[in-house]
Amino acid sequence: MSVGSGNPEIGRRVATGDLTTNYHDVGEGPTVLLMHGSGPGVSAWANWRLTIAALQDRFRLIAPDFAGFGFTEVPDDIEYTRERWLRQVVDLMDALGIEKASVVGNSFGGSMALALAIAHPERVDRLVLMGAVGVPFEITPGLDAVWGYEPSLESIGTLMRETFAHDPGLITDELVAMRYAASTRPGVQEKFAAMFPAPRQRWVDAMAHPEAAIRALPHPTLLVHGRDDKVIPMSTTLTMLDWIDDAQAHVFGRCGHWTQIEHADAFNRLVGDFLAP
Repeated sequence: MSVGSGNPEIGRRVATGDLTTNYHDVGEGPTVLLMHGSGPGVSAWANWRLTIAALQDRFRLIAPDFAGFGFTEVPDDIEYTRERWLRQVVDLMDALGIEKASVVGNSFGGSMALALAIAHPERVDRLVLMGAVGVPFEITPGLDAVWGYEPSLESIGTLMRETFAHDPGLITDELVAMRYAASTRPGVQEKFAAMFPAPRQRWVDAMAHPEAAIRALPHPTLLVHGRDDKVIPMSTTLTMLDWIDDAQAHVFGRCGHWTQIEHADAFNRLVGDFLAP
């Protein structure tokens, strides 16, 4: 069902179990699921708007808001777990009649892309994992700051300019104001604070998958990372490059955690060519 709204973050809505998932369904061609990260105020549209614009002529792009993010509606007593988010993804695919799709996962979304490929390998074609969570690592000060965000215009500006992006000049005051507004919508911070309370290393560990399960993946996989990422260490990509047999890696210099924004044109060409049939 479509939702009439002037807010581009609001797309369509569909029942996925006891959730009502907000998602974007744009373009035609092979189906690609876009899985967003876990920053404060994030949504599928905020994460993937440039990718959607660039690739919609080549692919059908499905970009959902995970439970607790964006405009997906959740029950008051929800417990946020990897299994819960995975069930949402599978329910969404079933509701939309998607038997199989390639998956692009950013950061937290990378762990969810791996979760889908491990639990339902027959439903995944190719994988793109960008600055991905999903293997063990020691939590960085950057990720601890992201998950520990307390709303203020100054805090979100510092995160965007000093933690997420390598070049702070990319982050305009307008972008900061928009992200701050998104992070302070009614109920948003309460949900965000409930997901990754301190001590936060346990949530890194909870989002990691067993080495044997990752090594068993048969899917062609593209690993993408910003060399200067302060949120997710590049060691995660190197670990997955070692563990996933059919894998290749592309590292962007002068790039932080937002490869799809900081190097949008090159990222979209790389991903589009990799996912092309």
